[in-house]
Amino acid sequence: MDIRKVYGAWTWLGHQLLPLRCLLCEAPGADGLDLCAACHAGLPWNDAACPLCALPLPDGECTARCGACLRTPPRQHGAAATFLYAAPVDGLLRRFKFHHDLAAGRLLSQLMLQRVPAFVDGPLAPVPLHRQRLRARGYDQALELARPLARALALPLWQGVQRTRLTAPQSDLEADARRRNLRNAFGVTGPAPARLTLVDDVMTTGATLDAAASALQGAGGTQLRVWVCARVP
Repeated sequence: MDIRKVYGAWTWLGHQLLPLRCLLCEAPGADGLDLCAACHAGLPWNDAACPLCALPLPDGECTARCGACLRTPPRQHGAAATFLYAAPVDGLLRRFKFHHDLAAGRLLSQLMLQRVPAFVDGPLAPVPLHRQRLRARGYDQALELARPLARALALPLWQGVQRTRLTAPQSDLEADARRRNLRNAFGVTGPAPARLTLVDDVMTTGATLDAAASALQGAGGTQLRVWVCARVP
């Protein structure tokens, strides 16, 4: 069963019959979202961040690179995270990623559209799951974020990045082990667009996105940027 298609049908039917309802507190939704105005006001926006890795910075320093990027610039030419990985966004992401709550994913993509990075002007590429993990979960969370973003922004959705090797869950590993775990984990089908924005749900150390960027640069992608829903401080 394609859980995404089933969810889409139920979502459409629900919106015809039921009012919007806040996914956090169950109050009436506002502004076309399943989120009330009060909960929206409490969201942890990541507005002051390193422009290369999206690491949060003190207010007023949002144009400065963080110390890590000054020492070792990352592969990507820019990065943005809509939120800090903090309450209540962290809970919505866990519901979306691990508990089949596609309504939470839909809300998160809508919220990402409220902070579209200035560099987003070309194809969007979701960072994919391995096919074995995709079969177990039933959907790819990065794709479920990227698809409505591409549609709303009238941008191509490019799915040429492939997960070629099943790896251990990144959440169980330290930073150095994360990088080793993802070595040669991605491949690219055909030549990559010269300008591309990688889309993912969460950025922790950046190891997953760096591995995908490495594969893309080897396939011709030279102007790579990253847009994630949330950044772990």
